[in-house]
Amino acid sequence: MTSSTPSTKIIATIAYYMSFIILGATSAASGPSLPALAEHTSSGLGRISLIFVFGSIGYLIGSYFGGRAYDRIPGHKLMSSVLIVVGIVSALIPIANTLPALLLFMFISGLASGVLDVGCNTLLLWTHGDKSGPLMNGLHFFFGVGSFGAPLLLARILLITSNIHWLYWSIAIACSPIAIWLWLLPEPSVHTHSEERKNAPIPFVPVMFCMLLFLLYVGLELGFGNWVYTYALTLGLGTTITAAYLTSAFWGSFTLGRLLGVWISTRARSQTILVVDLLGCALSTVIIMLWKDSNLAMWVGTIGLGISMASIFPTILVLAGERMQITGAITGWFLVGSGAGSMFLSWLIGQIFAQTGPGTMTTILLADTLGIMLVLFLFVTRPISLPEPAVKAE
Repeated sequence: MTSSTPSTKIIATIAYYMSFIILGATSAASGPSLPALAEHTSSGLGRISLIFVFGSIGYLIGSYFGGRAYDRIPGHKLMSSVLIVVGIVSALIPIANTLPALLLFMFISGLASGVLDVGCNTLLLWTHGDKSGPLMNGLHFFFGVGSFGAPLLLARILLITSNIHWLYWSIAIACSPIAIWLWLLPEPSVHTHSEERKNAPIPFVPVMFCMLLFLLYVGLELGFGNWVYTYALTLGLGTTITAAYLTSAFWGSFTLGRLLGVWISTRARSQTILVVDLLGCALSTVIIMLWKDSNLAMWVGTIGLGISMASIFPTILVLAGERMQITGAITGWFLVGSGAGSMFLSWLIGQIFAQTGPGTMTTILLADTLGIMLVLFLFVTRPISLPEPAVKAE
């Protein structure tokens, strides 16, 4: 049975959006809860940062095999099962009292998140076909909603209970009704590509540049999002409550930026948008660096980074679609780059944070931003490879 009527398509789309709120919440929960997880497992910041490595490895594996699984298994049933897994590991994460147990739960959570991420994007495309562009932007907007809400929820929970347990348990509880909802939904019609598109050769150099762009960008986004809470606490720029609000301000401005990006993308070229975004990231980071003892500078820089980063990911996709033929295999390599970025930079910041203090974090982020600018320049100055109509932004 497939979902073909307008009403079933709307119901399925709402379920995907709710799933992406869960995905955003699980992604944003790790950063603000990092000190508590370190305390629970008697680990220093250098060791606890391994949770980002294990989560990202799981995400890479889940993304790669999840894409294949959706071609063979009913998608809604698979997503429903994965949400149950997310709920179970979310319930276990805050009660893990050893680092190996926590790393195992984070790996499983990343694995499930990768499958869920691929599923929401793929099934939305299959459900709406050529009309999926605006709805895809909406999907990623709701990821921002979940990322914005998790730190706010943590702040309220800390005021009431003084521990992080109910942040993860709330996510676990929310998974159940969405899982049931998805299980009962009819399946979408499968979207297929032409044989010519499936067999198109992969242009190695442009794809490599795009992988680097995604690696550096996702590292920038999650490197700051995961560590801003601990950074503010370590420098005495806030309490556990205000640091949680600061994290939420980052994801809130990020969400607002994604909403604005939908409108801006219809009025400016992708290269122009990327240059302005990257200059905004660099300026915001410099503000935090120069006035590192200022609460105001911390808030201004955090909000500036959130707004500036928001449209970079979808705009890179648009730019890639303008300069090469996008196939499923190429998209898979893009995800490998983004997964590697989420793993590497968060881990690197943790190591340097523990050895030299919090000040180095902004230096790494600024170097990362300059690296994106360099790779972007190299990418856009190459001849266009296998031109096709531009893809829609996520």
